[in-house]
Amino acid sequence: MQVQVVDYRAPDAAEKFTRSLHETGFGVLTHHPIRQALVEKIYADWLAFFDGDGKDAYAFSKETQDGWFSTEISETAKGFQQKDIKEYFHVYPWGRIPPQLKEDALAYYREANALAEELLSWVERYTPPGIAATYREPLSNMIQGSTKTLLRVLRYPPLTGQEPAGSLRAAPHGDINLLTLLPAANEPGLQVQGTDGTWHDVPCDFGTLTINIGDMLQEASAGYYPSTQHRVVNPSGAGARKSRVSLPLFLHPRDDVVLSDRYTAGSYLEERLRELGVKA
Repeated sequence: MQVQVVDYRAPDAAEKFTRSLHETGFGVLTHHPIRQALVEKIYADWLAFFDGDGKDAYAFSKETQDGWFSTEISETAKGFQQKDIKEYFHVYPWGRIPPQLKEDALAYYREANALAEELLSWVERYTPPGIAATYREPLSNMIQGSTKTLLRVLRYPPLTGQEPAGSLRAAPHGDINLLTLLPAANEPGLQVQGTDGTWHDVPCDFGTLTINIGDMLQEASAGYYPSTQHRVVNPSGAGARKSRVSLPLFLHPRDDVVLSDRYTAGSYLEERLRELGVKA
């Protein structure tokens, strides 16, 4: 499987990128408008936050799903028994954010959200008419007025050697939302599963941006855009002693958006959060 690497500035970028999403569920952009210096500053500042003792004050809320999720309560991927080896913080513009981290986090949220909206418009433009006819409303309409788009700051801690057998930094899973934007992490480890079941490393050069289809867009497009399984594998050697930080933005529709005969966006999200064990 070949994940397409596309230059955002190229005249045929939208068409190439959308074709990669259809064929693989993933695409990788270079020369995109998100500022790398901001990404790297956020990585450094949030690593210090995760290593500090102030995060308990931001313990997550089951009702609003904002705040800090510890390694003890982090997600268990659908179909798996072991929790992922990670902790993370959910950033929403309306939610709780540590004051010293707020300005940069919201600046990144705005930049990434603007790009995500543009990329969704690319997908909309290059969706075949027969597939587009199944959308209950235009894709670009689905996110208007949404308060659910989520910025997650993820930290995969150094491995201790005492991890439960079979546990991974992130077990194989699909994302819940429409599109996910993920700047290259500070350490490798992200893999995507091909149609033949084999796992492939995703390019992780600093400055690249990986985008993948989420389950909601797969549902809305009747499977034309596949929500590909991906995972973060455990490092070995010197890499096992390092933290890994990543910064995915999950582009979400409004709760009332009808995805299919089976689901609204709201009902789909509620079902998945219960499956992940982070909502009662």
